[in-house]
Amino acid sequence: MEAAKEKEKILNGVNLDQLFSTIDLIKKKPDIAKFRFRARNSWVDGTYNRATVKDFYGALEEDNSREPKVFDIDEPPVLLGYNKGNNPVEYLLVALSGCLTTSLIAHASARGIQINGLESRYEGDIDLRGFLGISEDVPVAYQDIRVYFKIDADISDEQKEELIQMAQKYSPVFNTITKSAPVSVHLDDN
Repeated sequence: MEAAKEKEKILNGVNLDQLFSTIDLIKKKPDIAKFRFRARNSWVDGTYNRATVKDFYGALEEDNSREPKVFDIDEPPVLLGYNKGNNPVEYLLVALSGCLTTSLIAHASARGIQINGLESRYEGDIDLRGFLGISEDVPVAYQDIRVYFKIDADISDEQKEELIQMAQKYSPVFNTITKSAPVSVHLDDN
């Protein structure tokens, strides 16, 4: 009789065996954890441009295995665009939403917490006087971003708050936004 395969432990769609074995492997070989993500952008017309994401470096090798993902970027007509895509500051909110959600689910799963449902909404305030160069006193950035979570799980509100805190603590996008990673911009002579 053939031995039955041990069933994988999956919680919230996360393979816990794979998660914990990855953590153990990275503890032994920290260089595996170093990743470099990339994006390219080409201007099309007016405020319309297109970004593409395909390859990245991670786990000690280049990964070229996925199909390119294309992101159309534009402004609404009130901001001189044609609505051919979301504007960049909306994509920033989308990136934040994906990263906080992924972080919350991964850490809830690692703690053995079943999540039945998770929703979040994101709002950010920008005063265009900064972007348009009208006022030096107005930041050229979001002035405030608000995030609201609804968590459906059989845990206390205090535990839900802990999950939200963990999402913030371990989200690379949240930490990049709140702690401002250095960004260098150069003329590409290639």
